[in-house]
Amino acid sequence: DIDLFEEGSIANLTASIIGNVFGFKAVKALRLEDMRIPVAYLKTFQGPATGVVVERERMDKFGRPFLGATVKPKLGLSGKNYGRVVYEGLRGGLDFLKDDENINSQPFMRWKERFLYSMEGVNRSIAATGEIKGHYMNVTAATMED
Repeated sequence: DIDLFEEGSIANLTASIIGNVFGFKAVKALRLEDMRIPVAYLKTFQGPATGVVVERERMDKFGRPFLGATVKPKLGLSGKNYGRVVYEGLRGGLDFLKDDENINSQPFMRWKERFLYSMEGVNRSIAATGEIKGHYMNVTAATMED
């Protein structure tokens, strides 16, 4: 039933279905070969605000694939250590890093702290490399105040 999922959020649907099914400990091996999304649900998805063309222009990177990675803060990184990972990854040659889709604002690493240290890492890597770098943060929350 598509009413169980947030309208316009393909990420919510896929994370719920794929993440939950692949997370079953009883499942030893599993491969997703096909997934069909109801047209009515697809019509609620407006698409991203920008796309790869805008990102290429913003980062001034053309003629090659972007090189990015996901930071896995579920390992218990503090905001400061998370920012260090962002800096080291970008300094080491990545174009961008991104938050794990499940990270938001947990007791061990609050969103604002992660944001501040991540942006410090981005700015330091730009200064060190002379290249425009980026970090994509999960900004989903239960309320606008969060």
